[in-house]
Amino acid sequence: MAKKVSKNARVGQRAANAGTGKDHVKVVKSVKDPVTGKYSYKQLIIHKDKVKEFFADKK
Repeated sequence: MAKKVSKNARVGQRAANAGTGKDHVKVVKSVKDPVTGKYSYKQLIIHKDKVKEFFADKK
């Protein structure tokens, strides 16, 4: 049988795994084509701290 890991040990493991995929999110922004007027969608996976910068960007 596997040993049970204490809560304090798990907290230490989370600190060691900082910067993993749980800090990233998928964002989707609609972009209107000025010539045809149709919308296309821009999808990216970025760090969750840079979401506001992504949506503030005009292009």
